[in-house]
Amino acid sequence: MTIIRGCNFPDEFFYYPEKHLWLKSLGGNLFRVGLTPVAGKLAGGRLNAVTIRAKNIGVEVQQGKSLATLESSKYVGPVPAPITGVVKTANEKLATDPNLVISDPYGEGWVVEIEATRWTEEKDNLLTGPDGLATYQQKLEDAGISCD
Repeated sequence: MTIIRGCNFPDEFFYYPEKHLWLKSLGGNLFRVGLTPVAGKLAGGRLNAVTIRAKNIGVEVQQGKSLATLESSKYVGPVPAPITGVVKTANEKLATDPNLVISDPYGEGWVVEIEATRWTEEKDNLLTGPDGLATYQQKLEDAGISCD
């Protein structure tokens, strides 16, 4: 685990820093997707709802298109797909406890599981490893964002 500006980042994950999302490989082309602690901080630290679009389950969603909607008193907006893929399952726990996204972002607070269909073409758009985390750190520093 790497700590950047007070935010925790697992070293083995992939990151889509433009929207503060993470991907964890579950094997093959299956990935779990969630929000980094940065996203929770930017949303105001407490969520009212995370709505996952049921129509997306079993359907291919293009990279950048909405998977879910995040709602707090400070922010309402989409959670975009960090990769193109077929949405396999949604985290049903978020319907009753949306703040899992903030309290346990890398555990029980995941949003969806997606089977990548364009992984080879899109993986270079993601950050990973020490170099990727250094790049993410620079983006946070440039924007003046921290989790402290």
